[in-house]
Amino acid sequence: MDTIIIDGMSFSLPLLIAAIGCIYCERSGIINLAIEGFMGVGAFSGALAVVLTSNIFPQGGIASFILAMTCAILGATLFSLLHALLCIKFSANQTISGITMNILAIALTTFLTKQINSSLFNKPSAKLELGITQKFTIPYLSEIPIIGAFFQEIYIFNIVIIIVAILAWYFLYYRKFGVYLRACGDNPQAVAACGIDVVKTRMYAIMISGALSGIAGISFAYSIFANFSSNIYVGYGYLSIAALIFGNWKIIPTLFACLIFGFSRSLGYSISSMLELPSTFSDIIMTLPYILTLLLLIFFSKNNKMPKALGEIYDQSKR
Repeated sequence: MDTIIIDGMSFSLPLLIAAIGCIYCERSGIINLAIEGFMGVGAFSGALAVVLTSNIFPQGGIASFILAMTCAILGATLFSLLHALLCIKFSANQTISGITMNILAIALTTFLTKQINSSLFNKPSAKLELGITQKFTIPYLSEIPIIGAFFQEIYIFNIVIIIVAILAWYFLYYRKFGVYLRACGDNPQAVAACGIDVVKTRMYAIMISGALSGIAGISFAYSIFANFSSNIYVGYGYLSIAALIFGNWKIIPTLFACLIFGFSRSLGYSISSMLELPSTFSDIIMTLPYILTLLLLIFFSKNNKMPKALGEIYDQSKR
């Protein structure tokens, strides 16, 4: 049980922070299917910084963690500006733009990783080896039966994600920026009539989405997977999107959806290990989060209310 809880939280929290970034973007009126691409570029940026400075900052240390986090946020935020440029400046189809961003991220990070490994380390590899960041256990609380597992073997990323998620929730619902952002997703013309810059607000929303996705990406790479490669995120961005749809574009319900996905994944791993199943059957069990996604969407998405102006190209001439 402890292993299921520990692994489940380590997987759920990065999904949550990526989903929150997508909520910011879509509540502003911009469809964002590019979460996976943002995660990949963010993780690549952070992993590259760690690898290049491994002689200065020991991998897994606090300095390495701060560097990885900072570079991941910057890299993903800069990459997200391309999505903003296509969707806002050039009024491109937002769905196609998001899918294209995912494909571009996979191709770009794979190519760059191979070139860097070949030229700097003489290794024909498409991975950047990272190890894992430090873990810690909270005394006394970790000794409580069952729930004590939530306070055992905690990655530093988990604490950062929880703090950032709380701040994101606060700013979205209790600050003026959040009110303006949510209004842009429902009635951008009315927001513009009040003197609020809709274009700038949506641009900020996409950048926030990129930054939070970068945190998610480096969290996966520098904890669960212990390396960066372009294929470790496949499907996770869409799981985050499914979680926010199930959560009706609200942060708290989205949290519960992410926990369901995370614990179903860790439960699948535990079942596979206990039964000592061959890899073929193990892969089938690991489809459990995606099966749950389909079931949740079938039963709960009918009553969802997405932002009214989601996907609509903003035209300043309309009133």
